[in-house]
Amino acid sequence: MQALQFSATGSLDSLQINDIPKPVPGVGEVLVEVRAAGLNPSDLKNVQGLFPYTTTPRIPGRDFAGVVADGPAELIGKAVWGGTGKGFSFTQDGCHAQYVVIPANAVAPKPESLTFAQAATFGVPYITAWDALERSQVAEGTRFLIIGAGAVAKAAQALAKTRGANVVLGVRRAEVAQELEAQGINAFQLPEAEKLPEQAQTRFQGQSPEVIFDTTGHWLPTAVKALGPFGRIAVIAAPADGLTSMPILDLYRRGGSVIGVNSLLYSLEDCAKMFERISAAFDGDLPIPDNFTEVPLSEAIAAYNKVHKGGSEKIVLIP
Repeated sequence: MQALQFSATGSLDSLQINDIPKPVPGVGEVLVEVRAAGLNPSDLKNVQGLFPYTTTPRIPGRDFAGVVADGPAELIGKAVWGGTGKGFSFTQDGCHAQYVVIPANAVAPKPESLTFAQAATFGVPYITAWDALERSQVAEGTRFLIIGAGAVAKAAQALAKTRGANVVLGVRRAEVAQELEAQGINAFQLPEAEKLPEQAQTRFQGQSPEVIFDTTGHWLPTAVKALGPFGRIAVIAAPADGLTSMPILDLYRRGGSVIGVNSLLYSLEDCAKMFERISAAFDGDLPIPDNFTEVPLSEAIAAYNKVHKGGSEKIVLIP
């Protein structure tokens, strides 16, 4: 089969398209013919050596959708999606290949309303967002402020809307805020840090957010000051040095809490259960994605380099 592989970490220069034997599933596993695989920033970071536990040679790729080609009889021929979890593409081969082996209970039925390419865009951003919403208790009516406009932020907005939350996005650039508003999403341009509490209250009709999701890693100190009583702050990123200064006095006086969100703490089986719950959200108002580009797997190295150079479009690799 054709597969993207890297033989060493540290540079994208180690990526190669190779012909290797098709893997054989063991007991309790399935062989999935990959029809589409998402390309995420963490895939680049993996090749670049930012995950010290990665072993090589390795096939990268964390998100996929495909058809079960071998395994338990009741699953053969089923359209499935999965991925994202701990170890997958780090210590076991990922899905940027024509086939992938995965535990049989680590795949979920693909929503019929999604194409394979559409389904492959969901994994990392939606699993991360789902975990953030679950653990910060976002529910109907929750005043929910999301900081950022990346893939995880947009996933959190879409998922929170299906839960009936009162969702507002704060973004850095005015043109992005205008674009989101044109799409019917409540958004504003982030002010100077010290003005965030006032701006947030304005957006929530004089009340403070109950939950703040900082997807950027830069707004934690001022997010604490914007938080309402017993509020929660979810974080998925940090400054380059990994450190920030937090006003702990303001946090405990509000009875607030900070929640770290990391999809790599979950097994593939755990993530499959989340995929099933995300599938159910399509019965609500969860939008079907269309803002991605399909690229043949044979051009995966060029796609990786495009993302590395700052490309913002979502790329889906098609074996």
